[in-house]
Amino acid sequence: MNLSRRAFASAALALPALSASGVLRAAEPDLAGLRDITGATAPIGPEERRGRLARAQALMRANGIGAVLVESGSSLTYFTGIRWGRSERLTAAILPVEGDPCIVTPFFEEPSVRQTLGIPAEVRVWQEDESPHALIAAFLKERKLATRPVGIEETVRYFAVDGLEHALPGARIVSANPVVRAVRMRKTAPEIALMQTATDVTIAAYRWTWPRIEKGMKPADIAALMNAATKRLGGDPEFSLVLIGPAAAFPHGSKDPQVVADGQIVLMDCGCTVQGYQSDVSRTFVFGSASKAQRLIWDQVRAGQAKAFATAQLGTPAGKVDDAVRGYYESLGYGPRYGLPGLSHRTGHGIGLDGHEPVNLVHGETTPLAEGMCFSDEPGLYLPGKFGVRLEDCFHMTAAGPKWFSVPPTSLDAPLG
Repeated sequence: MNLSRRAFASAALALPALSASGVLRAAEPDLAGLRDITGATAPIGPEERRGRLARAQALMRANGIGAVLVESGSSLTYFTGIRWGRSERLTAAILPVEGDPCIVTPFFEEPSVRQTLGIPAEVRVWQEDESPHALIAAFLKERKLATRPVGIEETVRYFAVDGLEHALPGARIVSANPVVRAVRMRKTAPEIALMQTATDVTIAAYRWTWPRIEKGMKPADIAALMNAATKRLGGDPEFSLVLIGPAAAFPHGSKDPQVVADGQIVLMDCGCTVQGYQSDVSRTFVFGSASKAQRLIWDQVRAGQAKAFATAQLGTPAGKVDDAVRGYYESLGYGPRYGLPGLSHRTGHGIGLDGHEPVNLVHGETTPLAEGMCFSDEPGLYLPGKFGVRLEDCFHMTAAGPKWFSVPPTSLDAPLG
């Protein structure tokens, strides 16, 4: 049969295939029972972005900062709407303490950059043989901000800062964390709504995926099911980590061969985005019958997660949440501190447009918890050579305290609640 490449690919996807366990199944999963649940979501609009800029400018005034430099990445998207990847060609925004921002981008990229620009802003372009740093310096001089401190967003690359210092000798460079972090950490209702929908997608994908896991499957097989369900539900898959058996003792993965077998731990850590905002949920299952040790560790992790949630009250330093969990685990004989067997990583991280955002639920972090902050709660326990258990759900701080995006399960026998 003489098939085109596309027709051959389509025909191949329609053929049945043997699963790793020898069971005949479709090469493509049957997703007919799933539907897009993201249709009611609304993207972040101009009014929301104007509010972000206003809050940032108020913080600039309070901290004596004249302007903030933000490079391509999530902070650029957050303030301007521009979605742009980083390269050796600088695309950046200068947020002044007063007035509209300025966008600096290569001339030939301007039409593409404008497609996602979501706020009033001046756009200045540079040719391939010109310096973007000179444009930034000129803008600061024109706005009479050249002698005032310039805040640098924490992910801006060195070449951008170095270029600005050469284009504007004597520039006072300071951290923009008191501005950018302070604004981005406090999520608004539209952001919370998108994160809730992203979490709803991930939980629904888990509910669809878990019953379809078969003996002999590999991590990639399970991840493919999870990603397919996530897409059908309306989310954009961000990550689908699957760890089986002893590999579950490696929090972020192992190169060791892994296959589903009776009595084995299956640890999944998955997330997606909806309108750019992220979910992050981990579940630990046992394929077949669970052992007494597996049940014990699962229950201890569940108690650790609950302790973190209960400790996360308004005004509490973020580090105290981690301290509470670690103290509980040490009372059970784990650790001490990050020692194994035990909890070898922080209790949680901030989350929003990025999967990991400041600040973290980690010992020594003094930032007080405030309304609008969002965190993961994932105090796993890891037993090298045996297995690991991680339950991860995210929460956001409300006026009444913490509120779950996804409600944690309470029993290994009902691992999805």
